Amino acid sequence: MTRSAGADASDEPVVIPPPGFVASATRGPYSTHNGPYFHRDPQGEATEHAFFALPRHANGLGLVHGGMLTSFMDGLLAAAVWRASRRSSVTIHLSIDFLHMARVGEWVFGESRVTRLTRDVAFVEGRAHAARSDIVRASGVFKLMRKPAD
Repeated sequence: MTRSAGADASDEPVVIPPPGFVASATRGPYSTHNGPYFHRDPQGEATEHAFFALPRHANGLGLVHGGMLTSFMDGLLAAAVWRASRRSSVTIHLSIDFLHMARVGEWVFGESRVTRLTRDVAFVEGRAHAARSDIVRASGVFKLMRKPAD
């Protein structure tokens, strides 16, 4: 759900997350700019994130832009890597399949899980859905970064 921002200079709605989801505050500058994103505490193996599709997330047809969905999935998969390894990572391969569309005014929900974790690399898969339809399927390979020196 959302509510109008009213006299706010941005005139963009203030997004109120669905039950169980909270604002993701520890995102990098790129994701913070493109959000807001939300997450839910783990309910099992899956890492879950969501965003509310705002007009600025859309292409000229009023559909959520493929670049927005790709960025969302990249962050979602990376979050699963963090959860499984407690190490930062960088994307070395990302595969996206666009299955259906999401529209402005809809919630986009995603879930991801690590399928294999080695000493240096994590393999991850995930999906996003909106309005009861799968819209994106993704898989990725992430390079695990070394922990900073103490």
